[in-house]
Order: sequence, then C-alpha cells, then structure tokens
Amino acid sequence: MNEINKTALVVEGGAMRGIFAAGVLDQFIEEEFNPFHTVIGVSAGAINASAYLSKQKRRNFKMFTDYSLRPEYISWMKFLRGGHLMDLDWSWDITSRELPIDMDALFASNADFEIGVTMNSDGRSVFIKPDAENISHVMKASCTVPLFYRNFLEIDNQIVSDGGVSAPIPIQRAVEIGASKIMVIRSRPNSFRMKKGMESKLGRLLFRKHPGLVKALQNRPYNYNSSIDFIQNPPQNLQIVDICPPENFKTKRFTQDYNILVDDYELGRKIGKIAIEKWNL
Repeated sequence: MNEINKTALVVEGGAMRGIFAAGVLDQFIEEEFNPFHTVIGVSAGAINASAYLSKQKRRNFKMFTDYSLRPEYISWMKFLRGGHLMDLDWSWDITSRELPIDMDALFASNADFEIGVTMNSDGRSVFIKPDAENISHVMKASCTVPLFYRNFLEIDNQIVSDGGVSAPIPIQRAVEIGASKIMVIRSRPNSFRMKKGMESKLGRLLFRKHPGLVKALQNRPYNYNSSIDFIQNPPQNLQIVDICPPENFKTKRFTQDYNILVDDYELGRKIGKIAIEKWNL
C-alpha cells in the first residue's frame, strides 16, 4: 500500500446520537462504498463501524430503535437507586444472542479496524486492533460511559473506560497511522462546542481511585474542541471530509423517542449520499 494515499474513516460515539452514523453507514453499505484502509471507532462509533464493516445494513437501526428503547437498557429509576443508567451488561447479553455482529464478514473486510479505549491509570487513549476472540469485550469496554455505567472493564489487566472520554473525535489517530484522506462522521451539528459538564465536575469525587480517568474527563472539552479546530483547518497535505448532522438534528444522548430516532436515522441516510459525493470530488 502506498502510505501517501492511505485513507481512514473516523466514527464518533455519543450514545443514542449514534443513530445518525448508523444511517450514514447504512447508506454506504447500500451503495457498496468502502474506500477506507482503516476504520476507527470509539464508544457507539465502534458499534456502528463494526456493523458497517460486516455489511449488516439496518442492524444498528434495530439496536437503536428497539433494544435501546427497552426499559431494561436506560432507566433513570434504576440509576437513582444505585444501578446503571445505561445497562451495558443487559444490552450486550441480549444483542450478542439476538442481533450478533457477523464476525466472519467483519474480518473478511480489507480495512483495518481500530477501537479506542481510555486508560484509567493515566488517561491515555489506546487503540486496539481486535481479533475474533476479544472484539466483543473491547467494543463493550469502549462503551463504558463513566458514571452512567457503574462498572469498569479490564483489557490486558488494565482498567479502561469509554474511548470517547480521552479521544472524543479520534482524528489524530487517523493522522498517526499515516492517512492523507480522512472522513469523519460526527454525532453533533457543526455549531456544537463542548463545555465542561456533570461528568467533569463529579469526576474528582467519584473516580478519585482512577486519576487518569479524572484527568481525561477534565480535558475532554478541550480535546473535543481542538479536534474540531483541526478538522476545519487541516494541514495542506491532509484532506478531511467532515460529515455532521444538520442543525435540526434532534437526538440527544439518552433520547427514547422512537419517531425522533427514525427521523434522524433517515437524515443520516440522506447525508450518507452527500458524503459519498464529497469523497469522490
């Protein structure tokens, strides 16, 4: 492969906001569009990327509009009683049985697949090329949103968290691997800029045994906004195709409205067509 011409796809997470990327990537599957040498995903973006690489059209539409709307998954009542707000254990168990990723198709893809996680010890982003044995565990680890999922998973005896904490838009990873043309699928409108929120403010108290995670939570708004600045002002030798939901995108992190999710999935499908056109210019 000519490294000068290496291409990459970066897929942001965002919990239920991932419905947009699900629509974009389903359009890619329908049009057999996959010009990427490497696909990088964090959190829900890793789930969307896996279904894209396995060519399972509408797999994640069903995940977002069916399984993720069941009371077993998101429950404020359980959360207030000390349980998970987002019960990944339940979600992973049922979708692994009833809505599995086609691993044979995924690993038959020519693209490298990398999943980002955050190291709780020092706050670093680590990107893992999964294999058939560990992919489910690594994807789940990348989705363990601090505070809203109360457990921590381990990879190679290291405690890790949501990959979107340390690398909310992992554009720099695509640059590190040598990509000269990158498509980024975001989960928020272009006008959005991140401010410090609840997780950042509570992190010092709740995660004091995980200093790297606290650091990553504190730095997350800066890393997010810096990534957008880089995307919008790339160096001359780098081409970036930036794909965002429109300003009328309604889905939020914990949206449970079926009609909103369907509408925003269809927005993703429409913008998926535009994304292909932009890439081919």
